[in-house]
Amino acid sequence: MTDTDPLIVEQRGPIRWLRLNRPERRNALNAALIDALDKQITGAEADPATAVVAVAGNGPSFCAGGDFHQFLELDERGQNPVDFLADVSACFSRIDASPVPWVAVLHGHAVAGGLELALACDVVVAADSTLIGDGHLNNRLVPAGGSSVRLPGAVGRGLSRWLLLTGELLPATEFSGTGWIRAIVPEPELEATASRICRQLAERSSPAQRHLKTLLHRIDGVAPEPALREELETFADNWSASSVADTLKAFLASRTTKAAHT
Repeated sequence: MTDTDPLIVEQRGPIRWLRLNRPERRNALNAALIDALDKQITGAEADPATAVVAVAGNGPSFCAGGDFHQFLELDERGQNPVDFLADVSACFSRIDASPVPWVAVLHGHAVAGGLELALACDVVVAADSTLIGDGHLNNRLVPAGGSSVRLPGAVGRGLSRWLLLTGELLPATEFSGTGWIRAIVPEPELEATASRICRQLAERSSPAQRHLKTLLHRIDGVAPEPALREELETFADNWSASSVADTLKAFLASRTTKAAHT
């Protein structure tokens, strides 16, 4: 791996840090970067030593969206960019569905495809100066990486409609009341805060956490009755896979020991 790779990977104990590495273009998404990101999804899920994935950006921004150079190169070859964007959408959907928790670490700009990448993650941490928005309409584009689908659930119908239909970018502090961003901090504190949050998630890493993450994806948008059935099925699957009975016995034994010494 070199400084010119589109994605820099660093394993810090149970946390795998991925850094989008096209700083000269504000980490705009091209085919090489999406391919590298997609490979890391597979790698993280297959690695029992990886409990959490954190995705951040090198340079002045997290990610300013799709690479317009890529769009125009495809157009000049007579190809609609939608085929490339189908790969982007599939990659982000894999992150959304992954049993491994993903944390987006935002600074600078998180716009269009950058916003869509963050929306696919489970937890978001942002520098207070980050500018966030959909922004597609500013260049006569419409979303193709998931913001029209995921943004309303993240920030609510009203704010999502405003962001989608105006293209306006808002500072991260404007999202503090939505519950979507877990922590908003001064930029010098961003990485330390993100690391702490990742460690909290890693401390709860287990087959049960992976089952739960998968369940949350499967029941998103599903009607209550089938969602409740899915929940029961997940409980049944997890009971054996997570050795729950042994855990409960140990818990009760510790309570009995404590009571005996009080």
